[in-house]
Amino acid sequence: MRNIKKMKNHKKREYFEILNTISKGRHRTNILKKPEQSALAFLVKHIPGWVTSDMLTFFGFCGSLLTAASFVMAAYWNSLYLLLGVLGFIINWFGDSLDGRLAYYRNKPRKWYGFSLDITVDWFTTLLIGSGYAFYTEGFVKFFGVAFVVMYGWAMITTLMRYKVTDQYSIDTGILGPTEVRVVVSLILLAEIFIRDSIIYTGALACIVLLVVNVISTIELLILADKRDKDEKESKKNQTPAPKQEVNL
Repeated sequence: MRNIKKMKNHKKREYFEILNTISKGRHRTNILKKPEQSALAFLVKHIPGWVTSDMLTFFGFCGSLLTAASFVMAAYWNSLYLLLGVLGFIINWFGDSLDGRLAYYRNKPRKWYGFSLDITVDWFTTLLIGSGYAFYTEGFVKFFGVAFVVMYGWAMITTLMRYKVTDQYSIDTGILGPTEVRVVVSLILLAEIFIRDSIIYTGALACIVLLVVNVISTIELLILADKRDKDEKESKKNQTPAPKQEVNL
């Protein structure tokens, strides 16, 4: 019994050590934080040594290409091809979520390189999904594809500005993060397979939710920015100037 208890405690300590290691550099607030972090802690430990972070980034981007392609195939042939879009989101989550975490786990982080690459790839991913939606739909509904790109782009800009203001990097907007967005859009695709044209209403609703979340996040950001301005002014006031030294000629 003691040996079993020791093994459990050892595994628990190892889990928390991995979790602390892969969580460096990011502050998470999303709903799925706990199960997602647990999955990442398990995966980084079992990924083969020959797999690199850049390979995972490329793999995740391929998932985005598959999702965009699923819209095209569904438009030309059958809505069942949207199932490939769900698979694409799973692939995208795997690559995008693990690339940086794997680097930290192996103690080979490239903070600014990874940050720059992630933002760039995420932007192209957003464009691909929005374009796929616009290709699949007809008429004025295509606008929701454009709106999704704008709303998600706004969220990315807010994230970058929050990083600048607070010196704390968080990829989440409140309780929503990239993982939650993937889950929601995947559910939208599944609903479209069973209920034709439901993507029109669910897509519109998703854009409205993103708009509300973005407005709230922007207001919170402005409050933080205003507080930082006041703190910096107060700090300058409290700084006493160094006494002037007399020079004897």
